[in-house]
Amino acid sequence: MRIGILGLGRIGAFHAETLSGLDVVDSLVLTDPFADAAKAAAERFGADVVDSPEALLAAGVDGIVVAAATDAHPALILAGVEAGVPVFCEKPVARTMAEGVEVLKAVAGRDVPIQIGYNRRFDTGFVNARAAVRSGELGKLHTVRSTTLDPAPPPAAYVAASGGIFRDCSVHDFDIIRWVTGREVREVYAVGGNRGAEYIKEAGDADTTGAILTLDDGTIAVVSNSRHNARGYDVRMEIHGFEDSIAVGLEDKLPLRSVEPGVTFPAGTPHDFFMDRFTEAYRAELTAFTEVVAGTRPSPCTIEDALEAGWIADACTLSLHEHRHVTIEEVRQA
Repeated sequence: MRIGILGLGRIGAFHAETLSGLDVVDSLVLTDPFADAAKAAAERFGADVVDSPEALLAAGVDGIVVAAATDAHPALILAGVEAGVPVFCEKPVARTMAEGVEVLKAVAGRDVPIQIGYNRRFDTGFVNARAAVRSGELGKLHTVRSTTLDPAPPPAAYVAASGGIFRDCSVHDFDIIRWVTGREVREVYAVGGNRGAEYIKEAGDADTTGAILTLDDGTIAVVSNSRHNARGYDVRMEIHGFEDSIAVGLEDKLPLRSVEPGVTFPAGTPHDFFMDRFTEAYRAELTAFTEVVAGTRPSPCTIEDALEAGWIADACTLSLHEHRHVTIEEVRQA
């Protein structure tokens, strides 16, 4: 099949590399507002380059991957749907929840699949955790802990436009908690602080946060995030039930150092970037998208899924600013 990629920044170029290595993908078509980025990627992967999204959609593509700036996501999703071309779009659906809801309304009833990029759903550890929960082997759950710690903060320009740490970082934890447990979040309480880069505080954001989520069956989920983790990129989950407890991410590249005597775990080189931690998950995610394009599976992460994680992020942001519990229904109806 022939896949188009819109946006050849860091993640777009990474997707181009991944797609070019899939047997089912015969050719790529690329476009980016910065022509040099598209040209460099095209030369590297033997792809075709066009000068606009319209030209890309007219180039006989079977599916498109949207890896452009967030503000462009709604228009590019809708352009793909209007052209009848299956769409993969990196999260978020839109810059704000209101815009995301408008996208959902605009595509309602259209028979064009849309997959939103939440790569943890394709990581083997998280897949195994979901299977363990769904099989009942853990018994009834009582506690979930989800962690995402970045090795260093993103640039100031990114922070200023990201919508905040809950929307650009924690949202991955929120999505995977929903996906692994099969439960919905009903209420949140969030806290945050700034002990590092001053420009994060100046943007009205926090560099380190914690959130308590109450799920619809009473399970408590604890989410911990930070822009500062000197040892590397740390993504983990613990799931505790009345019959058993399991963990995702406890492997030799875990960026954590034990100070227990005689303990050598973890012994490997720590993960230092999300592309390192989730290389295979990204490959599985885009392989899934080729199956969506082929019509052999439904979208594994819909716009509705992405918006549910977004509502949790909005609730946490409101909770942080107003120092109180916030229900999901409160932000959904605002």
